[in-house]
Amino acid sequence: MGNTPPTTGIRVPAAALHQLAADCCQKAGTNPTDAQFLADLLTATDLRGVNSHGTWQLPGYVRMILEGRVNPRPNIKATRATTTARVYDGDGGMGHFPCHQAMTWAAETAAEYGTAAATTRNHFHFGSAGKYSRIAAAAGCVGIAVSSHRYDLPPDSLVKGVNATSPISIAFPNREQPPLVLDMGAHMLPWSEGLFAQIPFAFFKELGVGAVNRALGGVLAGIYLPQFIPPTSPWESNQGAFLAAFDVCAFMPLAEFQAQMDAFVAAARNMQPFPGLDRAELPGNLEWQREREYARDGVPIGPQHQQLLQDLADQLGVPTPFAAYEHTRFSAE
Repeated sequence: MGNTPPTTGIRVPAAALHQLAADCCQKAGTNPTDAQFLADLLTATDLRGVNSHGTWQLPGYVRMILEGRVNPRPNIKATRATTTARVYDGDGGMGHFPCHQAMTWAAETAAEYGTAAATTRNHFHFGSAGKYSRIAAAAGCVGIAVSSHRYDLPPDSLVKGVNATSPISIAFPNREQPPLVLDMGAHMLPWSEGLFAQIPFAFFKELGVGAVNRALGGVLAGIYLPQFIPPTSPWESNQGAFLAAFDVCAFMPLAEFQAQMDAFVAAARNMQPFPGLDRAELPGNLEWQREREYARDGVPIGPQHQQLLQDLADQLGVPTPFAAYEHTRFSAE
């Protein structure tokens, strides 16, 4: 699933997608509060145009809950703590719960002490990393969110497999200009020996990013501890995260930083775009623009995305809003 807007489909208001997601989560066994919370995060991701990690993920999440691989009602708690560091246990549930709590705590603590960090473990997928880095940025901090799944590294497999899908996001506070938000996975290059011969440095840099993400979001997070691995653990629990916040005011006045970031982002956006593109944008700029457009006009939902959600709703006996928005159907043709 790419993160370019669909060329055909319908536009659905975020509120309607939110209701559908919340209904499906609750039908799967989550409590009403958690269902609303998951729907909040998934539709916020849809609004930014990060299609791969919004409601597109909902059928997979529900399936794993119904199969008993993910705890539908986790009890989140901090199991280790110092003044500026914590470890959160996700109790076998979705990663959205402990990661949101962890970054919210880190941002609040950084406001007092200048910096704070947390790891999370014993949970499943946490969605798009940018959700968490943005929590810190909204609080006047630089936010870092890194995650990793627990994957084996077979000795007969190419070392490129270290990258897997481990994501990283770094977000900065903004003012007038769109925010700078890096939000990416470590897997960037398709493998071929010919391409490697042409640009080996690119593969080594990709490998470096992937290895660091797995060390921070996986090893440091504790996802390889035996108690979190089946059969000892009754849950999938195959993901962890590292979340950190750095208060800008510990380094310089926030208003001064924002003014300089505005100047930097504006200058970059005034440069010549890459070939084939109509404008120059930094990471996070397009998501900022789409969030405003989609909040106004509705989230574009492509045919495959719509069918996945329709099939899930039919399975659970949940109504869908799609028929009401057939009049918004669009096509690039």
